[in-house]
Amino acid sequence: MTTTPGNSAVLAYEDPNFLDSEDGRPVRILAEYLGPLQRFRQASIHDTIVFFGSARLRADGPLGRYYQQAHELARLITLWSKSLSTPAHRYVVCTGGGGGIMEAANRGAAAAGGRTIGLNISLPHEQRPNAYVTRELSLEFHYFFMRKLWFAHLARALVAFPGGFGTLDELTEILTLAQTRKLEYPIPVILYGSAYWREILNFEALARHGMIDRQDLELFRYSDDPQEALALLQGLLQRDSRDPSPHFAHSRTGEA
Repeated sequence: MTTTPGNSAVLAYEDPNFLDSEDGRPVRILAEYLGPLQRFRQASIHDTIVFFGSARLRADGPLGRYYQQAHELARLITLWSKSLSTPAHRYVVCTGGGGGIMEAANRGAAAAGGRTIGLNISLPHEQRPNAYVTRELSLEFHYFFMRKLWFAHLARALVAFPGGFGTLDELTEILTLAQTRKLEYPIPVILYGSAYWREILNFEALARHGMIDRQDLELFRYSDDPQEALALLQGLLQRDSRDPSPHFAHSRTGEA
């Protein structure tokens, strides 16, 4: 620790007691914004394709096909990303960094020889980062809302595989941002596993009861095949960018 000349007091920004206190909370929150920003700039990450899905799905489990398909889709996306002529890393596969679908997607991206991001969260029941996240892009968060900000901040598309409360939370947040036009560009959403999603979420009923507009049903697509999902993404995304810096999903203001 550093002390000021002629004074034994510790500088506030080096005082762990202050940083861990209630008064230090804004500093901790800001660190969870600026720390990832520095990492992404250093790695020339321009934007991401985010994979959501259950940490409970295993390759050898009853729904193991989703693990295999997440792996294959992430591999295909990464091969496509690497084929683009740009100084930046485009459409980098990004997950929550844990097991299940997250592991499958990071693993598929790594198998294609690409970089891949893991935004892990510190939980009482410890969630360890999976072994396939690129080391310098493995980030740890304390605050859920800061982690969710970084999911949305660089995302150009979202692929939601079957999942539970966490997946539903993250999915509906992105859909709400899209529905309310809070982002300056649309984030295409693919619901992977149509039978699962049509059973779990009855979007048609929401429209029928007037809880959402019928045009909101155009905010997402269903897919059951990695090649089909890749083609959907390629058709919905713009590929040109010569800026190697992060491309944020800025909030719209006023009548913009």
